[in-house]
Amino acid sequence: MGLFRLGFQSHRLHLLHSVPETVSVSRSTFWVQNLTHNKIIKHFALPSSSTLRSKLVIAKALSTEAGAVSQSTKMVKAIRVHEHGGPEVLKWEDVELGEPKEGEIRVKNKVIGVNFIDIYFRKGVYKTAMPFTPGMEAVGEVTAVGPGLTGRKVGDVVAYGGNPIGSYAEEQILPADKVVPVPPSVDPIIAASIMLKGMTAQFLLRRCFKVESGHTVLVHAAAGGVGSLLCQWANALGATVIGTVSSKEKAAQAKEDGCHHTIIYKEEDFVTRVNEITSGQGVEVVYDSVGKDTFEGSLACLKTRGYMVNFGQSSGIPDPVPLPALAAKSLFLTRPSLMQYTATRDELLESAGEVFANVASGVLRVRVNHKYPLSQAAEAHADLENRRTSGSVVLIP
Repeated sequence: MGLFRLGFQSHRLHLLHSVPETVSVSRSTFWVQNLTHNKIIKHFALPSSSTLRSKLVIAKALSTEAGAVSQSTKMVKAIRVHEHGGPEVLKWEDVELGEPKEGEIRVKNKVIGVNFIDIYFRKGVYKTAMPFTPGMEAVGEVTAVGPGLTGRKVGDVVAYGGNPIGSYAEEQILPADKVVPVPPSVDPIIAASIMLKGMTAQFLLRRCFKVESGHTVLVHAAAGGVGSLLCQWANALGATVIGTVSSKEKAAQAKEDGCHHTIIYKEEDFVTRVNEITSGQGVEVVYDSVGKDTFEGSLACLKTRGYMVNFGQSSGIPDPVPLPALAAKSLFLTRPSLMQYTATRDELLESAGEVFANVASGVLRVRVNHKYPLSQAAEAHADLENRRTSGSVVLIP
């Protein structure tokens, strides 16, 4: 005989004992689920004197047990998206969270990072099944571990950046091999604001195109979350850094972050200025997260055999590029993604380790300029999308 489970209207689930057919069941609305076959049998609304009879089994709720039985699910608050659109589609809802399975952990989020990729998913530029909880970066405390799991324990402070989507929640279930331990020397707010953006900067500068001393690089959105880290890190590697920004205030920040030359693109043509700064030579690499508005100009800024690295499209998806357009200077064009550069556990640990080491040594300084309650994620998205932010943006559950 299989185990049975009783669900009350409050959604609290309790284990039951099988009882003889002659025992009456008190008035309640409930369902019985055979956990052995995972099959819902029926919903019942019982009068006070009714007896539930079944050819298979009779089940009775034992009130003395209800408080003692551990709950297999719980309700948590999360941001949910039921349709693509603007920030208004981000809804603050209750969601059900179960226990971690084999290879999984449950994490209570302390800080959640906000990134432009979250906006792409919200708008439908990147696809995922509906409805969904956005977010791909967070730091939290482990509250439960799946059966047989080693290497992680309740109370550990861990971070993740990348897949799976779903960090805009008070708690979430994560694959244990997708999280990394947060060093005690790194504040959780800093860790949550730098995991995705820091590892993105790491693979862009160290692996996608390996920046070295003597190189000249162009960074668009130089005062943004990733842009700020690219400028600091490239400067530390000995490169000459040129950054584009939208205002004088952001130009001042980019200068602090290691930009040798800043270009306010609303006031001057960045292609002309890059040509002047490099004496017509161009740059070795362009790191472009803006996309449509800057793509053609970025190609024009490259020197012979230069690298065009497009890793975002905040202004829209760039128009198609005819291959002959690259031939004139033998240019390289790539559209990389962090997920392919942290595909293995070793790659993930190496990337996160280098980021945390640079934070600890002072090479990377993280500006967390904007903090919002998790329930106000829509406001955070609106500000980020309309370029009213600088540095990193985080949500606090």
